[in-house]
Amino acid sequence: MDNFASAYLAASGRSALATVAFIVVGLVLVGGLIWAFRLGHKVRMREPAPPKPHEQPRMPASGRTHESHTREPNEMPRATGEGERLTPHELRTTGSRESADQRRPRWDEGSAGSFGSGGPGAG
Repeated sequence: MDNFASAYLAASGRSALATVAFIVVGLVLVGGLIWAFRLGHKVRMREPAPPKPHEQPRMPASGRTHESHTREPNEMPRATGEGERLTPHELRTTGSRESADQRRPRWDEGSAGSFGSGGPGAG
């Protein structure tokens, strides 16, 4: 019985030490989280406040200023002879050009909505 009691006390001593270590590590982690939160709060307080509604940017009375332009692809020029080939300086500098029709594309009345939506659509 004496061996059993000493083994039990030794095991419970290690268990108590593990419990104390677990609590200490937990307290260190909680303290670190509190410190990080307070540091973040101090940094946030030093930042300028977000703009008020009357300070927000407004659209000019004349409307949009940077309207996007509709582009269409440039056609690839063809070589004139059978054995000729085009060199880089004979090609255009960009792959697209500004379209003559600058109307923005709109959805058709009976269309399904978006490409690949899975719906049957109207057409």
